[in-house]
Amino acid sequence: MASAFTHAFAAVALGSMASGKERGWRFWALAAGSAVIPDGDVIGFAFGVQYEEFLGHRGFFHSLFSALIWALFVVFLEFRQARGRELGWLIGFFFVATASHGVLDAMTNGGLGVAFFSPFDTTRYFLGWRPLEVSPISVSRFFSEWGGAVLRSEWRYVWLPLGSLWFCVWTARRFFEAFRDWREQAG
Repeated sequence: MASAFTHAFAAVALGSMASGKERGWRFWALAAGSAVIPDGDVIGFAFGVQYEEFLGHRGFFHSLFSALIWALFVVFLEFRQARGRELGWLIGFFFVATASHGVLDAMTNGGLGVAFFSPFDTTRYFLGWRPLEVSPISVSRFFSEWGGAVLRSEWRYVWLPLGSLWFCVWTARRFFEAFRDWREQAG
């Protein structure tokens, strides 16, 4: 798996780029939490659920179907007032934020792959490009040389590209806002 830090960062970066309006702290907490929530499946280990099983790590809870269920749950629980385009945008965003977890995990160099199409097909997949060092599941092992290698690979292949794209979008928005203000003052 990718680290929880990177899953959360990806959701916040994607949300910041996709949303042109101010969002409150609850929105950002839900975005980050939605991107991390699929790893809740590791609790199954304590109950004897094996990694490769339907409810095992990177199984059903990493699927696109599970991401859709979670998105609907979050939006209808926390954004009941949303209607029309805003409702569709919120469902789409929380789906993408949650589904991004499986995509990042499928880019790692370890594990058994991601069951993207579960419950309809439990085959596990990796992407063809797997530059991310797999993160240890144990918190204590994360704070070791292994965790450092994970963070270095995530910095290079996730944080830096997404951060750069985020900066470009932010800059373009500021430019177009300044241009629009200039035209309104001139015209």
